[in-house]
Amino acid sequence: MALGIKSRAFQHNGSIPVEHTCEGADTSPPLEWSGAPSDTKSFALIVDDPDAPDPKAPKMTYVHWVLYDIPPSVTSLAQATKKAPSGARDGVNDWKKMGYGGPCPPIGRHRYFFKLYALDTVLGDLRSPTKAKLEEAMKGHVLEKAELVGTYQKGKGGH
Repeated sequence: MALGIKSRAFQHNGSIPVEHTCEGADTSPPLEWSGAPSDTKSFALIVDDPDAPDPKAPKMTYVHWVLYDIPPSVTSLAQATKKAPSGARDGVNDWKKMGYGGPCPPIGRHRYFFKLYALDTVLGDLRSPTKAKLEEAMKGHVLEKAELVGTYQKGKGGH
């Protein structure tokens, strides 16, 4: 069975509920995964948006969450996860903060990629890495990758 990641909050390629965005409580959605290779030593999770700032003219990929050294015994993250689960480590998102930062697109409907990596090693203390530093450390260690995509567009008016 291949590695898979899903959320009870939204379907693959579906709309992310407002509570998980800057227009709501900005809490992380619940995530669960299964099918990891038997030799998995840790998981890493990167959530990013390749459509920033405008999906019609993307200029950058905006990073919303970096989490790594998730123990192989952990197969889910609860809704509103504030800090890394026991044994795991936080990286830094593009707000220069640890933890989850929800969708907050300035214009248009953006795609948010929840990327889970099964690794053949525990990476150890990378000193709050950015996505780029984590990807560099993961090179040659990725056994399998799974992806969940959600979309979000800010509500019209109101806020």
